Amino acid sequence: MLNNLEPFSHSPKKQEFAAIFRLVSRISFWVQLVLGGVSGIAVLLACFSRNITTQANNAGIGFGIFLAIASILLLCFRVYWALRYQKMAKLLQTPNSENHPKKEDVIKSLKIGLIVSLVGLLIAFIASEVTVTVILGKAVAQPEGVAIYQPENVIRSLDIFVMLANVNMIGAHFFGGVTSLGLLYWLEE
Repeated sequence: MLNNLEPFSHSPKKQEFAAIFRLVSRISFWVQLVLGGVSGIAVLLACFSRNITTQANNAGIGFGIFLAIASILLLCFRVYWALRYQKMAKLLQTPNSENHPKKEDVIKSLKIGLIVSLVGLLIAFIASEVTVTVILGKAVAQPEGVAIYQPENVIRSLDIFVMLANVNMIGAHFFGGVTSLGLLYWLEE
């Protein structure tokens, strides 16, 4: 049971925390879902255009796509976790205090969400760095004003879609991490 948060000197009251927890988790859910959806669509478009074209595959972009998919999978877990936050907040708002989750369980849940977001943020950052490096390499390899005869040096929309997906994943994981960290800080204050 969450023995009222009042015994902690600067902690919020339980009902106030529950209301903010529910609101923030709802906002977090939708922001992460939208950014994750845009990233998923971008990765799908990149994968389909990659399979259709006859151009030689670039290992860097392939690795960027792999990392983007890993980051999207972590975000799927994080979106589920935001739903779990909403359920915990709803339980905290019930009048029967026997149904309230323990403070330790709420803190543990927030820490898990934070760790998943940080790992997803790291993977999305590495994926973005790989993708930007590949795009930069292609741009530098193109001589100005000369026709390009090497198809592997052409910057394709595929490259931009992968970059878009990775940047959106950074935003989604960052937002999820800030949500968990802010609530955790408020609880442990």
